[in-house]
Amino acid sequence: QVLLVESGGGLVQAGGSLTLSCAASGRTSVHPPMAWFRQAPGKAREFLAGIWWNDGRPVYAGSVKDRFTIYRDKAKNTMYLQMSSLKPEDTAIYFCATTSQTWGTLAVMSYEFWGQGTQVTVSS
Repeated sequence: QVLLVESGGGLVQAGGSLTLSCAASGRTSVHPPMAWFRQAPGKAREFLAGIWWNDGRPVYAGSVKDRFTIYRDKAKNTMYLQMSSLKPEDTAIYFCATTSQTWGTLAVMSYEFWGQGTQVTVSS
């Protein structure tokens, strides 16, 4: 069973930075991609960034590509989301996810495995 555990959320002032972590366990020897999503109150869940595990190729949503960086540490089986120049509208619960698919478009894949989420609050 795949288990994803996020950490690193918290309260930060606008303009600040935060790095989220997602530790994965239970994954097979074939490592499918992983991704970060967020959901703000009253809004739909939003894809932020995804990463192809083997070569580390990132894919970003246009709304965050100049401020967020996704990367992974293969040895630690952990994915990260480095966020900078945070804005109050970035306030949301941030989730990491992975899939059993090994090809496709990261932003629209079906992600079967999700973490519990970590709250990020950006104050103005």
